Amino acid sequence: MADMIYSKGTRVWFEDKDQAWISAEVTTVTKGQDGTVKLTFVDERGKETTIDTTSQDIKDGKGSLPPLRNPPLLETADDLATLSHLNEPSVLHTIRNRYAQHSIYTYSGIVLIAVNPFQRVTLYGPEIIQAYSGKKRGELEPHLFAIAEDAYTAMSREGMGQTIIVSGESGAGKTESAKFIMRYLASVNPPGSDALARTKLSLDESSEIERQILATNPILESFGNAKTTRNDNSSRFGKYIQILFDGKQEIVGARIRTYLLERSRIVFQPLTERNYHIFYQLCSGAPIKERKDLGLDTDITKFHYLKQGGPTSTPIAGVDDTEEFRATQQALSTVGISIDKQWAVFRLLAALLHLGNIKISQTRNDSNIDDGDPALLLATRFLGVTLADFKKWTVKKQIVTRSEKIVTALNAAQATIVRDSVAKFVYACLFEWLVAIVNESLAGEHGDAAERAEMFIGVLDIYGFEHFQKNSFEQFSINYANEKLQQEFNSHVFKLEQEEYVKEQINWTFIDFSDNQPCIDVIEGKLGVLALLDEESRLPSGSDASFLQKLNSQLLKPANKNVFKKPRFGNSAFTIAHYALDVSYEVDGFLEKNRDTVPDEHMELLASTKNPFLKEILDVALGSIKSTDKSTDTPHPGSPVPSDSGSGGSRRSSIIPDPGRTSLVSAASSASGPKKPGASIKKPTQGSIFKASLVTLMETLSITNVHYIRCIKPNEAKRPWEFSAQQVLGQLRACGVLETIRISCAGYPSRWTYEEFAERYYMLVPSSDWRPQISNLELKPLCSLILDKTINDPDKYQGGLSKIFFRAGMLAALESLRSERLNALATIIQKNMRRRMAVKKYQELRIATIKIQTWWRGIHARRLVENIRRTAAAQRLQAGIRRYIQRKKFLQIRQAIVLFQSRVRGAQARSQFKESRTDQAALTLQSLLRGLLVRRVFKADVKHVVYLQSCMRRRLARKQLKGLKAEARSVSKFKEISYRLENKVVELTQALQSRTEEKKALQMRLAELEQQLQVWTTKQEESEAKAKSLQVDLRKAEVEISKQAELVQAKAEVEKRLDDALAKATEKEETIQKLTDELLEQSRQLESQQKALANVPVRSVEDGSVIATLKNEVSSLREQLNRANAYNALTRGSKLEPPSPTFSPALRTGDRENGTPNGTPLATSVNRHLRRHSSAGVLAAQADNRTSADELMLDVKKSQALNPRAVSVAYNGADNILRMRANGLSDIRDFDDLAEEKIKLLQDVKHLDEDVLVGIIKGLKIPAPSLQNPSAVKEILFPANLISLVTNEMWKYGLIPESERFLANVMEVIQAHVMSFHGEDAIIPGIFWLSNVHEMLSFICVAESDMLQGIGPGEEEAVRPFDWNDYERLVTVVKHDLGSLEFNIYHTWMLETKKRLSKMVIPALIESQSLPGFTTSDGGGRLFNRLLNSNAQPAFSMDDILNLLNKVWKSLKSYYVEDSVVHQVVTELLKLIGVTSFNDLLMRRNFSSWKRAMQIQYNITRIEEWCKSHDMPEGTLQLEHLMQAIKLLQLKKATPADIEIIYDVCWMLSPMQIQRMCTNYYVAEYENPISPEILRVVASRVQANDRNDHLLLAPETEEVGPYEPPLPREVSGLETYVPAYLNVSHLRRLAALVA
Repeated sequence: MADMIYSKGTRVWFEDKDQAWISAEVTTVTKGQDGTVKLTFVDERGKETTIDTTSQDIKDGKGSLPPLRNPPLLETADDLATLSHLNEPSVLHTIRNRYAQHSIYTYSGIVLIAVNPFQRVTLYGPEIIQAYSGKKRGELEPHLFAIAEDAYTAMSREGMGQTIIVSGESGAGKTESAKFIMRYLASVNPPGSDALARTKLSLDESSEIERQILATNPILESFGNAKTTRNDNSSRFGKYIQILFDGKQEIVGARIRTYLLERSRIVFQPLTERNYHIFYQLCSGAPIKERKDLGLDTDITKFHYLKQGGPTSTPIAGVDDTEEFRATQQALSTVGISIDKQWAVFRLLAALLHLGNIKISQTRNDSNIDDGDPALLLATRFLGVTLADFKKWTVKKQIVTRSEKIVTALNAAQATIVRDSVAKFVYACLFEWLVAIVNESLAGEHGDAAERAEMFIGVLDIYGFEHFQKNSFEQFSINYANEKLQQEFNSHVFKLEQEEYVKEQINWTFIDFSDNQPCIDVIEGKLGVLALLDEESRLPSGSDASFLQKLNSQLLKPANKNVFKKPRFGNSAFTIAHYALDVSYEVDGFLEKNRDTVPDEHMELLASTKNPFLKEILDVALGSIKSTDKSTDTPHPGSPVPSDSGSGGSRRSSIIPDPGRTSLVSAASSASGPKKPGASIKKPTQGSIFKASLVTLMETLSITNVHYIRCIKPNEAKRPWEFSAQQVLGQLRACGVLETIRISCAGYPSRWTYEEFAERYYMLVPSSDWRPQISNLELKPLCSLILDKTINDPDKYQGGLSKIFFRAGMLAALESLRSERLNALATIIQKNMRRRMAVKKYQELRIATIKIQTWWRGIHARRLVENIRRTAAAQRLQAGIRRYIQRKKFLQIRQAIVLFQSRVRGAQARSQFKESRTDQAALTLQSLLRGLLVRRVFKADVKHVVYLQSCMRRRLARKQLKGLKAEARSVSKFKEISYRLENKVVELTQALQSRTEEKKALQMRLAELEQQLQVWTTKQEESEAKAKSLQVDLRKAEVEISKQAELVQAKAEVEKRLDDALAKATEKEETIQKLTDELLEQSRQLESQQKALANVPVRSVEDGSVIATLKNEVSSLREQLNRANAYNALTRGSKLEPPSPTFSPALRTGDRENGTPNGTPLATSVNRHLRRHSSAGVLAAQADNRTSADELMLDVKKSQALNPRAVSVAYNGADNILRMRANGLSDIRDFDDLAEEKIKLLQDVKHLDEDVLVGIIKGLKIPAPSLQNPSAVKEILFPANLISLVTNEMWKYGLIPESERFLANVMEVIQAHVMSFHGEDAIIPGIFWLSNVHEMLSFICVAESDMLQGIGPGEEEAVRPFDWNDYERLVTVVKHDLGSLEFNIYHTWMLETKKRLSKMVIPALIESQSLPGFTTSDGGGRLFNRLLNSNAQPAFSMDDILNLLNKVWKSLKSYYVEDSVVHQVVTELLKLIGVTSFNDLLMRRNFSSWKRAMQIQYNITRIEEWCKSHDMPEGTLQLEHLMQAIKLLQLKKATPADIEIIYDVCWMLSPMQIQRMCTNYYVAEYENPISPEILRVVASRVQANDRNDHLLLAPETEEVGPYEPPLPREVSGLETYVPAYLNVSHLRRLAALVA
């Protein structure tokens, strides 16, 4: 094993001054006899290095051996803990490679390393938050959100507080990282909430407390951040934000604790740096009037406190101070600070600026301030203090002794320090007040957030380790805090290591790691730096030199020699060996900064201020408000009340630890009571305050689960994507990442599960060993066998319960053995393949030789056969010619003989024919003569017989005549006459009916002609108007004139046709009248004959019955005649109204009975609206005026076949046929009885609601969707038709309030019924009722159209008078409500469908592997799947998705939903599939391989085929992103030219998406990994600050997109169909009555 570590070709690292580390390669290895080894290396620059060592040193890892370099496959690993060689250069190189690929986050065990890109990156949008929500750490790429989600999940699971520590030097991105973590926590919904999505997609969805938490960032940044040389937005304080959660994991509040605000920045800024942002925002963004009142100016050079950074310090590039000021004001308002209070803050800030402009002049012995100094006047006015007192105690000081008070003068420098100390103190108090205000606003609605909270997540944004050329008190405090945090970090890492070893039950020894407790003791011990500093600060004569002298005398001891050191040069500094490096601190200014106190005289002056706001912030900052004051006095609105949230009486208040905050000045010093003379008052120093708050913070961290984020600043110039290796390496050492690696390497840093180890290294043992053990799942024995045969030293590894632990470098050795084994196996395969290829080539040559021989032998044989065939052919040719000559001669002789015989035989035949013809002529003459004689005899006989018959018939006729004369005088003759009359009446009736039909046809034709006439008239008017408007153009005018002439001619023709039609109608009426008169005449004749019969003598009984029968028939004929006359009057006197778009006019019996003579209808009042009647009241006689039941049925069948919608015919089968009389007239019923019964049914609310709400809504058996045997339209839409029918009948009879109640109940029940379904069960009822509700909406739209035309549904038999206003209001309201109901139904079932589909997409489309031959597990399990065939299938497959799409499609088509809705539904579902799958594929790690791309492409092909088969090829456009991503995975990625091809092919993908796909590409065993150079080329295509370059597509959430309702349907009538299986007798009776 030792020999293989540094074998030839092994890559190593050497230190370099410029690049920190440089790569080299072993070129030669020379072994000596005594175990010595000589290694020769050549680095990238060609420099050769030789190292002499021994085999034992190589084995033990001792000596000056260079660290090993990882294989290329691991050099871009996203977790440094997975590196085979875990050393400093490998860590640096991995971070550099990932940063070059624009991957700014990298894991290092429990630490997340974040490298500042110095550029806006699209990694923090709502879609990224949603992608990381609910995912375990390690499933996706490293990210801040993964740490936040890990903390949130741990808090929810364990109920334990969590802390996320964000550290790093200034400019590393700590503040931005903390803001993004807070945004994530505020955007995540609790797991058990009723929210549809796991995350909030916008700020509007957040609660008030969540918005306030996010609003704290701009406030604290404005007042606590400033531009420095390293960072444009550097936090000059540390903060710890506790986000409080209740038992349901919902945010109930938060609180903020701040640490070590940099006060000195108020009065001094180094060159190119700025003061705090708020001063520049105020000068730039304040309105002109307020700016003038405050004495401010946009020119900052007029203020001493703002101009010290020089002209290049401001403005900041890309930052608008005016806009930032507005954002700060908005944030202040969000946290509850009123506008008046805000301007009080700004007034105080202006006072500080003017305070810095006060000029202090130096005289001989003292200093002086001019009384007329405008800056002094403004500063004292805004502060509310007396000018004289302020001036006095600025240039003088008072020394209090036991017996007297001595006032001495200060020089200008001392007076300036006093002035600046006041400014620093006031700003510090203002900052503390702001934090208190923020905490009060974050304390919840009732201020009980701490009591309601049960858990919390803290975000600690703390300064990183700092080391400058000159380090002072600020750097000392910061590094002290980092020492404490590093100690906590080391112990936490060690604790995790120990827990892992105990959990796996392995033998381990104590890991020695560098404990920095000695350094902490030197700083905070009893005689430490802080204690000596505080002691020296309290001495009146204390100085920095005496402080340094005490340090050297107390700490320069042998026990502290490794921690406290004295610099070799200079006597004004001391050195402390921190965990990162040694730092020398200049003591100049230590005492002054530690004291940082305001003279007592100025404290009393400020305490007596007349400015109530200044007094308020002093009270808050100094903690002078007593608890008794709280109970008696009401605090000022918007003012915080300080309270110790950690020490309350509530039981729950102790659950959440409070990091605490020490007051600026002790309560004793701020009290206004009298002080005892000579009493020593100890004021807390800055060091003691910071130490106390740091101790409290560490106590809080010790009881929480800590997560670490280390921010790295890649270069000092803040250039995007530029990496300075030396600078980053120093930060890695400072942030403790390398210390973590050292602790891990001291134990067993590499850990593999038994399955992973066996999967990767099974080939190191023969197959006879591993095959049976894998088949029996004996993984531990197999792993032990592999390790025994490969690693000889048992100390290099240990086996746990579920994992194998390896020492550092062991995996590299195993990888080397694996590579050698695979190379050997590849050599065997190559050998056998080459042998097989040679054998194959020999066999091919042999076969080719045999073929050539066969071909030549065939050629010779064919030539021989050809000669034989030619000889045989010549002989056959000769024989044929000879046969031909002989046969020709024979035929000539034969032909001559036959000719002679034929001529002899012809002469004989002609002689015989002549004789037979003569005999036949004689026979013919004989037969004709004999026939003539026989016919003469027959005619004579016939003549005699006819004469005898005529004589006999004449005799019989005379007898019959006598009998007929006798019968003519009898009664039977009258019966025959009556029968004839009856037949005549029937004929006349039929003729009358036909005339009536013709008249109707003529009237309809007349109406059509009138309409045409109106149309032509309108066109004529339009043409005339157009002709007038276009008179300028003569040619066009002539054309229009000619058109007008044609129109006039057409009008004349129409008028002529109208006159002809009227003449024909008049002629028909005359004919009808003539026939009527003839019928009356015949009736009169019949009556006269009856009277004549009455005079006949007494008849027999039989004659009497016959007469009675005749009378009945005559009366029946008279009745029919009267009805015919009435019907004729109706048809002649009424004129058809134009039909409504929905309803046909019904017969009105009332108008006929009460109308004017001659059937003329009553004139309609001008102010009265027209009435609309349902076609359900039309009698069957109006169905195209058919005269027989067969014709009626045929017409209905044709109408149903041609019109797929519900027909406007109230025909209801045989019931209407029974109403037909034999003569074709309708059986006119009593309309009053029907109306009364319908009204009674409509007013029966109980039964009507039971039938409609329960029968046809809740209890309806919805027809199953089917495209092979689709249901008829009436079988699908009968609920809408019946509900509309009931509604229309209610409106018809004036039941407007009842219809409003009925429709409200119907819509409420439909919505509740549809919303009661979940999952796939909601599809069928949702689509069914969507179609029915749209049908109802279409009916209402038609009613609205009629209403706008003045047509109403009223009826004369109405229950109450028809109220037109109520009707208009109801139609409008119902239309709106039905539209809302349609919208809600669509969203309900689509939401359930998308929920179901979203669960299927990832397993079915991304994870399922349906294509055989390309299955892959991408990272493990291939061997076991192949041997055991135990490949676990995903929860869903593509069949499930296609079945769901088929179900939706079939339901939409079967229930007659419009095509626009179908297209909208399918497009939205396909978009969900495309976006979800693409985003998931983009975020997955170790998944995107070309084999997986083949599987996904196969799945996409199935969706494409589905779209094509359903006439929706454009649906695949929603999958275009995913399809191009699949193409990217399959394309070659080896050269820059390949990358150009990828950009051309994948034109829809953004550069960032392409870069992420290339970075996440999973390399197979036989593939070469994508080189870092190519990945850098891909990353370079990403444009800076390109807002269109998004990583993820906008998430297609489970929310449904906007619904675009289709146009209303054409409703030609209402179908009265009621299915037989429904038990709705009440509704069925109503439909029958309407029909």
